[in-house]
Amino acid sequence: MIQRIQSVWLLLAAVAAGLTFKLENYSGINVKHPILYKITASETIPIMLLTVLVSGLALVTIFLFKNRKLQLRLCVLGIVLEALLIFLYYREVQDYIDGSFSIWSILHGLIVLFFFMAARSINSDEKKVKDSDRLR
Repeated sequence: MIQRIQSVWLLLAAVAAGLTFKLENYSGINVKHPILYKITASETIPIMLLTVLVSGLALVTIFLFKNRKLQLRLCVLGIVLEALLIFLYYREVQDYIDGSFSIWSILHGLIVLFFFMAARSINSDEKKVKDSDRLR
């Protein structure tokens, strides 16, 4: 399980998703409250739930190493959920007058990259198994 590279990619995706709870994504002045405000993953309920779902999905997918097709589908689902999460962050930022993205906002791009790399490795394993079955 841990010898496979996709397990490492999925673990990195889960860790990066977990880090978004502590590290800020955006800081700026809100329209409703004119103070400096920082957006993290625990900002709103939908963002928080979706972040927990992405992190949990990455962890659960690690342990499905015997079912590569399901593992591949869950990686694609993780990419879609992370894209939805990025959209929710973008929608949340629209309520701000002035502000800037933090360097930690790159974590969301890394999560998508980690899911993609895991899916690529799973697909490679699937091809190897099919080729070895064909040779028998």
